[in-house]
Amino acid sequence: MRSLRLTYASLKLRESHFIVIQEPETLKRLGGLASTGSFIANAPLAIAIVVPEAPVGYIDGARAAQDMMLAAWEAGVGSNWVGNVNTSAIKDLLDVPDDRMIVTIIPFGYPTQPVGKGKKKRKPLAEVTHEEKFGQPFA
Repeated sequence: MRSLRLTYASLKLRESHFIVIQEPETLKRLGGLASTGSFIANAPLAIAIVVPEAPVGYIDGARAAQDMMLAAWEAGVGSNWVGNVNTSAIKDLLDVPDDRMIVTIIPFGYPTQPVGKGKKKRKPLAEVTHEEKFGQPFA
């Protein structure tokens, strides 16, 4: 949570809010409501990031999420971004006001198996970097 205080925010009032969820019953209900995050139900803790319905609100929330996830990883704590959570059912469960949106819910916990670099197949850097203009290979 300390990493949140260091996250840059474009909204001058720093309007992001963070709901720390630890009650097993609430986590279980969230797991049932989150279409892409049933695993929330098994987490010991999750954090919902809530921002104003403003053009940059979503960006500020995403930056805070990334900072939290990187800080957790550094401490050996696993996490995962859960999207598609700004639904009326989840907002009602967490008492999120109508003028706010939930950017993500991030469950945190210690991995049950050792983790490493991962096995994601990523495109080579040369395929996704460009010099000066899109389509011009970066040398």
